[in-house]
Amino acid sequence: MSRLRPAVLVHYHELALKRGNRPLFLRHLGRNLVRATSDLGTARVRQLSGRLLLDLDGAVPIEAVRDRVTRVCGVSSAAVAYRVASTVEQMKAIIARLIEGRSFGSFRISARRAFKTYPMTSVELNRELGAFVLERATTRVDLHHPELTIHVEVLPAETFVYIDRLPGPGGLPVGASGTVAALLSGGIDSPVAAWRMMKRGCRVGFVHFHSVPYLPPTSQAKARALVERLSQWQYASRLALVPFGEIQREVVLSVPPPARVVIYRRLMVRIAEALARRWGAQALVTGESLGQVASQTLSNIACIDEVARMPVFRPLIGMDKLEITDEARRLGTFEISIEPDADCCTLFVPRHPATRMSVEEAHAVEARLDVERLVAGGVDGAAVETFEFPARAPADAG
Repeated sequence: MSRLRPAVLVHYHELALKRGNRPLFLRHLGRNLVRATSDLGTARVRQLSGRLLLDLDGAVPIEAVRDRVTRVCGVSSAAVAYRVASTVEQMKAIIARLIEGRSFGSFRISARRAFKTYPMTSVELNRELGAFVLERATTRVDLHHPELTIHVEVLPAETFVYIDRLPGPGGLPVGASGTVAALLSGGIDSPVAAWRMMKRGCRVGFVHFHSVPYLPPTSQAKARALVERLSQWQYASRLALVPFGEIQREVVLSVPPPARVVIYRRLMVRIAEALARRWGAQALVTGESLGQVASQTLSNIACIDEVARMPVFRPLIGMDKLEITDEARRLGTFEISIEPDADCCTLFVPRHPATRMSVEEAHAVEARLDVERLVAGGVDGAAVETFEFPARAPADAG
């Protein structure tokens, strides 16, 4: 065996439970794997027993491909694996190549058979290959906390051997669960909520409300940066930038200060819903966490939802700020979200907003507004930009 034949071996978990719908989910996952790595070289996806394989052409940076694959929703793990014939001699030969020059105080062999007619059991393979490693390296066996795990997966036509396996996000492949529209504030919470919907297989469009010219355009720049980062998980995104300053000004002229925050949110939901329907989305998504701020009390959430005609998902509703912040750091959105900006949440906001506003009270104050005109103005004034990954410059989408 003079030449190593590397490929990226992809494992999935939740998709394996889909039974009759599994082929549909696997097609989505295969397309996303190709899209995620499209700028790194040519990759072909093969379905194997309970796993997918990315065959790569030419001098492709295979570790870079593996790292991209670990950001594809639906993937439970990915590894650079080497293919050999399903003989113990070939397995030993590739293991010798992989451990050559490597120092490790303990190890284990993790052998799995994808077909049970192979002449050796998994336990027998573990013992045989483990004894081989002990002959070639100064180390010991540790089945529970090894420094090095050597994986051997025996399939009918070939065997895959690999060492370093990286975890993926799990979940479902983006595109398999439909489209939603996320209200993107520019803060820490809403990007995490959007990502959580991607992990459940949804393609996410984004709606950001800004107050230009009453405030500088810094929040728009932050929204673009967040969408660009999140597009690494879904490869194509839409961002609607909705002018909200004039709408806020009209609310201030007619609505008592304590009620303004809830009225702003009710108007945002109406506008976002209209844009969502244009995109074929079936639900809205927000980053609200119960009780975190005045607009996120149970009473106010119920009052805000009263105007929605499609479901409003809140993936973070039971999380606290520390949990959300930790996830934002893992996603790489935290550093963007904490950059100072001036968004519409800082404009015309009362010092003491109402925390328990009823639907009847909201109807009473909204009767002073031309709600239909305000919503139409927000929808018609929205500027929509598109983003793609691998990264390209945003283009005006009209």
